[in-house]
Amino acid sequence: MVTLFQGVGASTAFSASNKFHFPSPRSLSERKGSIFIVRSDARLNNLLNSGASKPQRLITNAVATKADSSTSSKAGHELLLFEALREGLEEEMDRDPRVCVMGEDVGHYGGSYKVTKGLAPKFGDLRVLDTPIAENSFTGMGIGAAMTGLRPIIEGMNMGFLLLAFNQISNNCGMLHYTSGGQFKIPVVIRGPGGVGRQLGAEHSQRLESYFQSIPGIQMVACSTPYNAKGLMKAAIRSENPVILFEHVLLYNLKEKIPDEEYVLSLEEAEMVRPGEHVTILTYSRMRYHVMQAAKSLVNKGYDPEVIDIRSLKPFDLHTIGNSVKKTHRLLIVEECMRTGGIGASLTAAITENFNDYLDAPVVCLSSQDVPTPYTGTLEEWTVVQPAQIVTAVEQLCQ
Repeated sequence: MVTLFQGVGASTAFSASNKFHFPSPRSLSERKGSIFIVRSDARLNNLLNSGASKPQRLITNAVATKADSSTSSKAGHELLLFEALREGLEEEMDRDPRVCVMGEDVGHYGGSYKVTKGLAPKFGDLRVLDTPIAENSFTGMGIGAAMTGLRPIIEGMNMGFLLLAFNQISNNCGMLHYTSGGQFKIPVVIRGPGGVGRQLGAEHSQRLESYFQSIPGIQMVACSTPYNAKGLMKAAIRSENPVILFEHVLLYNLKEKIPDEEYVLSLEEAEMVRPGEHVTILTYSRMRYHVMQAAKSLVNKGYDPEVIDIRSLKPFDLHTIGNSVKKTHRLLIVEECMRTGGIGASLTAAITENFNDYLDAPVVCLSSQDVPTPYTGTLEEWTVVQPAQIVTAVEQLCQ
């Protein structure tokens, strides 16, 4: 039994900063709110306040986690998310001379979001290869390089542009290991920014996870913090399977302290963000922070939500998810992907098939609207799930 919950809530104070795409002064004044940097532990730093009141403002002093998740007292070093990706990539290039990078402007320019900054002078133009604007060509070249023993990282300047290489990713990348009878392995990583940006327009704000999820033979992960960005990057490079790493365009400037020592995460495990008892909330990527904002308000209202960042979009970590459902007996999915045929739809099907007997209420799925992302800031926010909608959904689910 499945319920698709759809509603339009008021805009909230969430706005992950992106220093490479500044909103115009006019758009700031029209929003009449606050601009925040959102840390990976869900703490908010107010950068700008126009003085106007904000509707349905979430309570910021609520306890969103049962234990302090801050790593400020632990050994390590602070990095922004794009810097963590670069650090993981650089470590793997140092460790394995077969690792190489290719894409548009990844070389001396350092990439559109500076994930590859400084790698070309260190490793040279053959290992950090600037390519023409031809996604189908350099994606096919990377897949061929993987077949012959290299371990390429293919950067899509925007994940929407990789639709031009869908044939290569589907008919070659995902199938060659199988159709060659195991003679060829395809240890390639395809990565780049996606998701709804900040007034980047429809073609640069697509949610394409579900497009690639249906391709046999491909693993998919989505990073959401500097810690898991680095760990997933290193794991993806070391994997013998083709891996698509989804990065969100609005999360590159998240800052977090990560360990000094080397670590590699699993490509198939979810992350328990907040243990709870009343309802399981599954989410990933940018929506993790909308959920954690909603969790603060929910705690003040007497609810105890369990928040899981699924991270692995293919395959799902049904072990972690199932144990949570067996404990809470209620499930809410929050995603930025599209309603029709999205990640949430696949999750709902898997959970209903495997854990339906443990559910005391229908699965609720909050997804983005099935429309091209508008350029106008206000309309753009209305197409994406907001924290106020998550609070309402949990209240209805727990009645």
